[in-house]
Amino acid sequence: MQKPKKRNHKNRFAGRGGRIRTCDLGVPNALRYRTAPHPDFSGAAFYRKRTAIRTCRGPADLGIGRETFAFAIAIQNLLYGISQPITGLIADKFGTARVLIGGALFYALGLYLMSMSSNGMDLTLSAGVLIGASLGCSGFSIVFGVIGRAFPPEKRSVALGIAGAAGSFGQFALLPYGQWLINQVGWMQALVILGITVLVIIPLSSALVEDKSAQAATLFKQSATEALREAFAHRGFLLLCLAYTVCGFQLLFIAVHFPAYLVDQRMTPETGMAGLALIGFFNMIGSYAWGWLGGRHTKKYLLSLLYLTRSVAIAIFIALPVTPLTVYLFSATIGFLWLGTVPLTGGLIAHVFGVKYLSTLTGIAFLFHQIGSFAGVWIGGYVFDATGSYLVMWLLTIGMGVVAALLNLPIDDRQIDRAVPKPA
Repeated sequence: MQKPKKRNHKNRFAGRGGRIRTCDLGVPNALRYRTAPHPDFSGAAFYRKRTAIRTCRGPADLGIGRETFAFAIAIQNLLYGISQPITGLIADKFGTARVLIGGALFYALGLYLMSMSSNGMDLTLSAGVLIGASLGCSGFSIVFGVIGRAFPPEKRSVALGIAGAAGSFGQFALLPYGQWLINQVGWMQALVILGITVLVIIPLSSALVEDKSAQAATLFKQSATEALREAFAHRGFLLLCLAYTVCGFQLLFIAVHFPAYLVDQRMTPETGMAGLALIGFFNMIGSYAWGWLGGRHTKKYLLSLLYLTRSVAIAIFIALPVTPLTVYLFSATIGFLWLGTVPLTGGLIAHVFGVKYLSTLTGIAFLFHQIGSFAGVWIGGYVFDATGSYLVMWLLTIGMGVVAALLNLPIDDRQIDRAVPKPA
């Protein structure tokens, strides 16, 4: 009897056989990292939901490859970004709570429809279109607007950092919860239960009701059109948005393709799950730390340092052999750098332009972030399917991080003078 040919594993940047499905090692079904973030903030708590369909049999059961799956998630992130300026403007005008409640309802519906998906098109419409649009109602920019208006300038950066850190707790805590659900009831039922869990956002949103009439007496009088015209005429805002595009490209490529990359490198699913949990844990620490630093040092220089450090961390990781130790060290490092851009970017926008339209302007910046996310997720899948390797993508994330670091340096971060009306 002829012996089966052995696969060649010498190129550690290549997938097994060049084109494998994520589930070739029999990883449990459906929840690896994230479908997308779903945050809410109530009192001292910032609830952030990260669900996922990524470990293995979810895509394989539908008979789809990595590129198709990555395209659905890329669409999700693109729509998430496109909707942010619109939902941000609605939140600035009519209140954050209403926007969050609507987002929670649609998000839960999207997860339910995901569980009923039978092919790639169903997955794109549910996980991509419906959930992507609903996430625009609950992103960081929505919540950061109300937080930014609630705190004075000297405490704002720290407050945004605390919000980001508490929001990151969802990634750290819900990964084991999601995996436990998968093991108990399977990936389809797990998505339904996670959809029900999301509805906890509705009662939490009641803490976000703002007194718009009281704010009108203290905030600079400016229309939304004037605020947008002012921002787009500001060279620093455009540079900040371009750098934020790189942030999205780097993070979503890692978020979606890192677990599959580890499987390709013969790591166990448990190693990948532990790595993601470490990213979530150190993200909590990093979000607060970068927010704290932003309250004491120049934010644009901190952003440059953060982007550059990411590139260095990625370069070291791909240069070393992939072992559980290097995976854990990389996960901890990249986790510390993960969402440090969020309080720094939001704080810089608030410092320069004020807080009246903070959700709107951070929503626009986040749109650029999600354009980068779309590119990182989809191109990552395309490159792997075309070459059987992630090496090109890793090198691209390194180079783009250096570019983002340089883009932040010339930003004019001087505060625009505002003539705030005096109370009668």
